[in-house]
Amino acid sequence: MQKDIATPLRTKEILKKYGFSFKKSLGQNFLIDPNILRNITGFAELTKDSGAIEIGPGIGALTEHLARASKKVVAFEIDQRLFPILEDTLSPYGNINLIHQDILEADLKQLIIDEFNDVKDVMVVANLPYYVTTPIILKLLEADLPLRGIVVMLQKEVAERIAAKPSTKEYGSLSIAIQYYTTAETVMVVPKTVFMPQPNVDSAVIRLIKREKPAVDVTDEVFFFKLVRMSFAQRRKTILNNLTIGLPQGKEKKAEIIHVLESVGIDPRRRGETLSIQEFGVLSNALWSLFHSF
Repeated sequence: MQKDIATPLRTKEILKKYGFSFKKSLGQNFLIDPNILRNITGFAELTKDSGAIEIGPGIGALTEHLARASKKVVAFEIDQRLFPILEDTLSPYGNINLIHQDILEADLKQLIIDEFNDVKDVMVVANLPYYVTTPIILKLLEADLPLRGIVVMLQKEVAERIAAKPSTKEYGSLSIAIQYYTTAETVMVVPKTVFMPQPNVDSAVIRLIKREKPAVDVTDEVFFFKLVRMSFAQRRKTILNNLTIGLPQGKEKKAEIIHVLESVGIDPRRRGETLSIQEFGVLSNALWSLFHSF
């Protein structure tokens, strides 16, 4: 078995050999604990018939574990300085394709067709840069890609928001946006001490498994997500107050909004954070005919 990249000693040797310095702007924090990398790979439940997409491979610490567990890995890296290092550290593996591109600008549907036409399933597995976590996850889900799921390390606080349940302080529009497409669970908390350099906060690994169809059947997805966002616009306000402020001509149509809320069994005095995704779906469909031009 090839010696793991992700040990403190080997990581330091690689960085010294190439004179590599971390760029704060790219959120570069490299994992230096092989056990955690094995766990992350295990949570993805990859087989030799699986494909894996990685975002930000760094010096290849997670990439090599994915290469060992899957049929093929495609890794997106935006820092050109890392490519000579990756070509060196990953040279023992013949099933990795490195791409110098921002994942947010990539045509992922076409990439999956081109790169993964001979695999049974595709997982995204990554240690994500904190500063761009949410846009990446939402892009992966909103693009309706043929993925089985996503296993990513991110800031613990963001993981808690993604997996949150109603009536908790973490629950919000991000929870609903992601749980609409997936089942979400935090599978591991990771201390900051296993990174080089150490970030300021602890991390967590979250596993998102794509639903066969969205969690609720809504008439208009765009309207549904707008409704959810406005319901959390001011968390201390009631659902009625937030909708009255957020919907077009909401103040003039306040009586109609109250009628719709009551007709679907939602007390207008409740706060948005107490509504389940199913309740938001029912409410969205009931309000849509009144406000769908919004």
